[in-house]
Amino acid sequence: MKILNITTLSLAVALLPAAGLAQTQTNEMKPSASMGASPSQVAPSDKKFVREAAQGGMAEVELGKLATEKASSDEVKKFGQRMVDDHTKAGNELKQIAGEKGIVVSQQLSAKDKMTKDRLSKLSGEQFDKAYMADMVKDHTQDVADFQKEANSGADSDVKNFAAKTLPTLQDHLREAKQIAPMTKTASNGQ
Repeated sequence: MKILNITTLSLAVALLPAAGLAQTQTNEMKPSASMGASPSQVAPSDKKFVREAAQGGMAEVELGKLATEKASSDEVKKFGQRMVDDHTKAGNELKQIAGEKGIVVSQQLSAKDKMTKDRLSKLSGEQFDKAYMADMVKDHTQDVADFQKEANSGADSDVKNFAAKTLPTLQDHLREAKQIAPMTKTASNGQ
């Protein structure tokens, strides 16, 4: 009996390092928190928000560039430049988060945004100012609602924090757009 127990004990002791090695290899294969979540670990609603926010921000940059070229009002030109600056910064941050999460975002404007850009491209002066600012009020009203929803109920903490951090800037854009828009209507109606 003693020989069997010693043999069993020796076998158990000999297998311990192998069991420890297997455990170490298993732990090494697990992704760490710093590697980011895989796309399957990010809630579908968060993925959708990231993709739509990235495309919307890209559109704001493109339309802002158009405003700096085609607007007749200095206020509209300044607003357009602010859209380029603020949405470029937010877009870069969002692309980094998307990359860490494995979320693929489009690098092209959506069909709707292409149509808006084409429509605005054909306008100039006060007509452009009026149409652009009306579009900015509409877009930023939707953006504020979308970012507020994500900031309140997003599942992914990084995406949720991005929305919460960006929301005050979007609210400021909306306030500014609402202040400028009536001036463009007055100028257009005055002639």
